[in-house]
Amino acid sequence: MERVPVLKLGDILIVSIQIDLQDQGVLALQEDLADAVVESGARGVIIDITAVEIVDSFIGRMLATIASISRVLDAETIVVGMRPAVAITLVELGLSLGGVRTALNLEKGVALLEDRDNAGTVAVPK
Repeated sequence: MERVPVLKLGDILIVSIQIDLQDQGVLALQEDLADAVVESGARGVIIDITAVEIVDSFIGRMLATIASISRVLDAETIVVGMRPAVAITLVELGLSLGGVRTALNLEKGVALLEDRDNAGTVAVPK
């Protein structure tokens, strides 16, 4: 079984799905990602699905489940690189991906996480 790598960039974990995930692969990814969030203290998880051409209800549920696991572990999940056909299919399947934010690309996903962190800071006048 091929595993999906989990990369660390500062306090963000990046998962780039480049393979067709089967049931065992998804379970392994969920476990690997949960372990990585805890070990690294990550504040955010970015899942890049640029290479995903076809999506079904299984993949949609997987994304929502990973987001829920990450949220429980205090990390926000952002899905990036969604193709228009994938977005249309998810909507047609009635999958809302609750708790999952999206961005067009990796750069915008990182910016979303940075904006979230900056929203909690207060500028102190000098």
